[in-house]
Amino acid sequence: MEHREKRTLILRINSEKPEIEKIRIAAEVIRKGGLVAFPTETVYGLGADALNELAVKKIYLAKNRPFDNPTIVHVAERSEVYKLAKKVPEIAEELMNYFWPGPLTLVLEASEIVPRVTRGGLETVAIRMPRHKVALELIKQSRTPIAAPSANLAGRPSPTSAEHVIRDLHGKIDVILDAGSTVLGLESTVLDLTSEIPQILRPGSVSYEDLKRVIGKVEVHPAVLAKRELEFKARSPGMKHRHYAPNAEMVVVEGETEAMVEKVKEIAMNFSEQGKKVGILATDETLDRYPKKWVVKSLGTREDLGSVAKNLFKLLRELENEVDVIIAEGFPEKGVGLAIMNRLRKASNYNVVVAEKSVKN
Repeated sequence: MEHREKRTLILRINSEKPEIEKIRIAAEVIRKGGLVAFPTETVYGLGADALNELAVKKIYLAKNRPFDNPTIVHVAERSEVYKLAKKVPEIAEELMNYFWPGPLTLVLEASEIVPRVTRGGLETVAIRMPRHKVALELIKQSRTPIAAPSANLAGRPSPTSAEHVIRDLHGKIDVILDAGSTVLGLESTVLDLTSEIPQILRPGSVSYEDLKRVIGKVEVHPAVLAKRELEFKARSPGMKHRHYAPNAEMVVVEGETEAMVEKVKEIAMNFSEQGKKVGILATDETLDRYPKKWVVKSLGTREDLGSVAKNLFKLLRELENEVDVIIAEGFPEKGVGLAIMNRLRKASNYNVVVAEKSVKN
């Protein structure tokens, strides 16, 4: 497999009315076994023909991604699912009816046509239908399902704009379709339908509560809630290996807001005294509580955690260029808060501090 510098073609494309000629250029690259970075509603994906083993290998090499980390196969038609999976249970039909196209990935038993490399050596395949006109048109024009993990170097914060993709992968891939910023900013929810009770392997914008409403019984894999690295066989992207990490030391502070803010300030002070430049990921509600000597950025409002999810990776990438250490506030693990905390803990390599409430007499 060649490692020489490629000429990466960057095509600006309209997210609402994708120019078909630009999509066709990218689709031709996919069909010929090349790599295309493209936008979805979650993050940018790095795509290759999911059924072409050599093409999918190129994804792993470009990203420097471990081969035991499976990809997600993106489809534009429901009929593709029946080719990719050995069987499609009724519950999968129900979930597809309700959430597709959208940020929900379903893990099913893989059929023989899915190469081992595409599924990270597992017996299962992860499939989703993105809710983005550019992504859907690219899959249709490529006339094949597209395997696509996030379009970043392995372990880095996921890309929510083409600029992030360019920074990580320019010269390593063939085409980047630039349709501006993504809407949701966090990767899809991954739900395993091969376990007895459907199990969330990676939380996302489709929350535990959303799934419970539609299918009743659902579990959360222990790794999702973990506050430290666990040893297990990864059944989904984003479960193993260091993920989402900025090029700066990082600490996450969890707890009730008042105690959390005080603990963030205390930790920031310690780092400042060591001569380190400190960045703080705060919220609209707490922004003014931190002195201006630190680089303080708001992720959004605690009243709308969707805004926090959208800005998370973008601000991690911004801050890593400005500071030595990032201290992030934590969030309640309700709704999309579960996904936000999962990403923050992993980004900090589980460097988590719990702020205790001060007891007043």
